[in-house]
Amino acid sequence: MEITLDTKIYDLLKEYPFMEDELIRINPKFKKLKNPILRRTLTKIASIKQAAVVGGMEPIELLNAVRKAVGQEPVEEAPQKERISEETPLWISQEPAAVFSANELLDQGKNPLAEISKKLKSLPQESVILLRSDFKPEPLIDALKDQGYEVYSTKSGKEYLTFIKI
Repeated sequence: MEITLDTKIYDLLKEYPFMEDELIRINPKFKKLKNPILRRTLTKIASIKQAAVVGGMEPIELLNAVRKAVGQEPVEEAPQKERISEETPLWISQEPAAVFSANELLDQGKNPLAEISKKLKSLPQESVILLRSDFKPEPLIDALKDQGYEVYSTKSGKEYLTFIKI
């Protein structure tokens, strides 16, 4: 299996079970992989690139650490796509209809994406949900955008605030 930035964490761990401990050694933030709910759910949608963002690492740094651990040659840094400047949307200033803590949900053995998706279905149009976390929830952001929701995430002090609009 050729490991790339798009390799899903689930596939990596299935092919190389020892990589769970190795990922935690590479970045202690990945200790959340020990959570069985997270392991069964979010790892199926999270790529190495997204995991790096969650861990506060450069994607190429994580990719090459993983490749080295499984005996693959490191790769040169992929050319960066031009980043589009994302302006702060006005809708984030409205009172959130619900506020979630990703860290608390994970500590309770719950899947933040499932909990937020459930809540989104019960709210009226134009409602906003706020997710607080100590990491940027890149896989969740991408999954919600793929489902057609507007999502905006920003860092505020030591936490990330992710706003989701129906």
